[in-house]
Amino acid sequence: MQQYQELIRTVLEQGSWQDNRTGIRTLSVPGAMMRFDLKDGFPAVTTKKLAFKSVVGELCAFLRASRSAADFRALGCKVWDQNANENQQWLANPYREGVDDLGPVYGVQWRQWPGYKLLNADQGEQIADAQRNGFQIVAPLEEDGVKKVLLYKAVDQLRECLDTIVNNPSSRRILFHGWNPAVLDQVALPACHLLYQFIPNANTKEISLCLYVRSNDIGLGTPFNIAEGAALLALVARLTGYTARWFSYFVGDAHIYENHMEMVKEQLTREPYPLPQLKISDRVPDFATTGKYEPEWLEKVEPSDFNLEGYQHHAPITAPMAV
Repeated sequence: MQQYQELIRTVLEQGSWQDNRTGIRTLSVPGAMMRFDLKDGFPAVTTKKLAFKSVVGELCAFLRASRSAADFRALGCKVWDQNANENQQWLANPYREGVDDLGPVYGVQWRQWPGYKLLNADQGEQIADAQRNGFQIVAPLEEDGVKKVLLYKAVDQLRECLDTIVNNPSSRRILFHGWNPAVLDQVALPACHLLYQFIPNANTKEISLCLYVRSNDIGLGTPFNIAEGAALLALVARLTGYTARWFSYFVGDAHIYENHMEMVKEQLTREPYPLPQLKISDRVPDFATTGKYEPEWLEKVEPSDFNLEGYQHHAPITAPMAV
């Protein structure tokens, strides 16, 4: 994970101080990138202990479209507790549905993006085509004197990505998004890691992933998000018959919180260990072996299905999360 250490150095040497919504200043740089070859191992930070059980717990909750911190906790991830129950702005939000509610965060957008079509009522072919594609008529309405029809569909973006990888791997449109402008006022935290693009190569049977993160807490968020993205890529590869290869990680606002300085500087004094290997349980079907496409395992996979083998790390370092 030398690339992670280089990112820390870059922010420390080139960053400028900025204020933000949390009230804790950040040292920030615009634009950063890391690129990992998964043939070399799984990109788990080794200069401190990675909370891997929490990483895969969060991933499983996202895959199940969970919106409750209780669901995340049940899967071994407690990082959403503060955002759900201690964020004063969210506690006062009229869309919050009680204790532990987070609103339609990440996984809801991944698996149940609220898709609408507003069509003129006299466009029978358009309405019929929308219905063939899973949209249902919600209600008739009138706009500026024109009769229209409102249709709705919960779009499973991630499942559509897997379908396309299997059926049309040459497509350069295999992506899903977590940034939904229509619901930004209804969530405890708008998506940070928000755009994922899968790039399969049908000739080499390798698949890569590019992830864009709008804002990243280098001390706590970056190691967590890198591991989660790499685990997602490995799972998608398993379910579609590919080998996970390149994971590219792009950051818009790369920053270190002022109260994380001691933590990140300590990591620069530590020599990284060799990378571990990610192993996925044999119970999760391997499409390359079975020849059977089973995308329903996106929801069935458990945190215990992911295991890091040969993970060496330095002592844990703790730091507060800014909310």
